[in-house]
Amino acid sequence: MDSTRAHSGNSPRQGRDFIARHGETVYNLAKRMQGDHPHTPLTRAGFAQADAMGAALRELLGAKPKLTLWVSSAGRALQTLALICEHLELDWHAANRDDRLVEIGMGEWSGRYYHELGDALSGFLDEEHKLYRHAAPGGEWYDSIAARVSSWLADTDDDPGDRLVIMHGMSSRVLRGVMTHAPVLEQFGSPAAPDLPQGSIALIEGGVETVAHWGSGKLANAAV
Repeated sequence: MDSTRAHSGNSPRQGRDFIARHGETVYNLAKRMQGDHPHTPLTRAGFAQADAMGAALRELLGAKPKLTLWVSSAGRALQTLALICEHLELDWHAANRDDRLVEIGMGEWSGRYYHELGDALSGFLDEEHKLYRHAAPGGEWYDSIAARVSSWLADTDDDPGDRLVIMHGMSSRVLRGVMTHAPVLEQFGSPAAPDLPQGSIALIEGGVETVAHWGSGKLANAAV
């Protein structure tokens, strides 16, 4: 396991959280805005990334580990979980689907090709933090993500054993930021942990984060 960063803090949360970012999708490859779009299948590279995540967790946890499975309701997260469950010999059908784990909403930009948005994308991504400088028209902002993932945290503190959580780039960064007690970034209205590539798994225990698996996918860009 590679340990890259840690934030200490007191947490009443039971067990460990393995927070995974799904693999590459057809929208990523086609340079289309994705956000909370529900059905964007994985590419071959995305399936390979999910397969690598499953292999890494199998090596770390063994077969049939005591895990509570949580997953975003988006198809790409469900596909990623399916491959991981094969490695772990767990029942995919036992996973808890939760809309609070979905990606940032992109409003009117959802599904649009980058080239269609033209100049509207100029400067849209904050290069320092790899976060958006403003919400998409009709879209979601980071404080809203923080509220919904915090609600999910409050409801899952007493899950038995550890948790495996399959979600997305931006929303997982906010969740990880909340869990590691990262400071609120005033310009974004929310904490946010550093970006990790697609196919990565962060491990958080007692408010401290390590990286259980580095994915081979891309870091943040204008699409999610």
